[in-house]
Amino acid sequence: MKSAKAIACSNIALIKYWGKRDPILNLPQNSSLSLTLDGMTTTTTVRWETDLPEDSVSLNGNLLTGSELAKMSGFLDLVRRQADMSLKAQVVSENNFPTAAGLASSASGFAALSLAASHAAGLNLDSRELSILARQGSGSASRSIFGGFAEWRKGDRPDGLDSYAEQLMPPEAWPEIRMLVVVLEPRPKPISSRAGMTQTLETSPMYPAWLSTLEADLTAAKKALFAHDLETLGTVAEANALKMHATMITTLPTILYWQPTTVALMHRVWELRRDGLPAWFTIDAGPNVKVLTDAAHASRLAEALGNVEGVESVLICSAGPGATLC
Repeated sequence: MKSAKAIACSNIALIKYWGKRDPILNLPQNSSLSLTLDGMTTTTTVRWETDLPEDSVSLNGNLLTGSELAKMSGFLDLVRRQADMSLKAQVVSENNFPTAAGLASSASGFAALSLAASHAAGLNLDSRELSILARQGSGSASRSIFGGFAEWRKGDRPDGLDSYAEQLMPPEAWPEIRMLVVVLEPRPKPISSRAGMTQTLETSPMYPAWLSTLEADLTAAKKALFAHDLETLGTVAEANALKMHATMITTLPTILYWQPTTVALMHRVWELRRDGLPAWFTIDAGPNVKVLTDAAHASRLAEALGNVEGVESVLICSAGPGATLC
């Protein structure tokens, strides 16, 4: 029996990934850039057992069954093949934030699982190898291996060996950066990101236009990041998110993750920015809103956004660390 425990943080993309060129290997159509968030974590323990007839996976106290368990077992097969073993795993995973609600719980989840499962299996994977492994569970998990700001390179190879994330800036390099996570809908979203990406790629007439702008967005965001230019980084990130959601809205049938409170928060951020506060929103595949700002203004913004009707909570996050063993 071999065991290991790991913790990983969620990450929120500032330049989004939406759409796969290979849905099996989770190879993206475009590169992306994210911020790993301190305080939004998944803690996962993996024990490889000699007497388990099948994998056992518990998420937030609930045992997975059916297709959910099959997906996890398929991922664990990747580790078994690398370690040349056949043992089944007992996995216990806990999120300290809402699961499957557009807050990137799959990113922290598969990053923590990749590190714990591989270490318990006796593998000594470097950060690139861990990123490639995590990507095959959830694309955005490739970025949660790293702290601070990370870029997931889309790669071109059909085997995916050149599709992995790399750290662009450690968390301590920009200690003033903050992201507010505005939670208004903690329940699981009705359409998964995986299904939403497939539908968008197949039916949205705006998807090619979205792809054509991404390299310019990524270049501008990286330039702003290295210059610590919050205004430019926020402006590019907000526009990038709106373009991504435009592709979803124009699918058949339409995909609209936004709720009335989502729209109200967007307008409130614009109002606050007109009043001189540094605030730029981004929204992933879900109704919750994330707001990029700095430490000096985070508390004031959190109070203002928390007063919007329909908001349940506001988390203030700084740049978080990469995945680590406990």
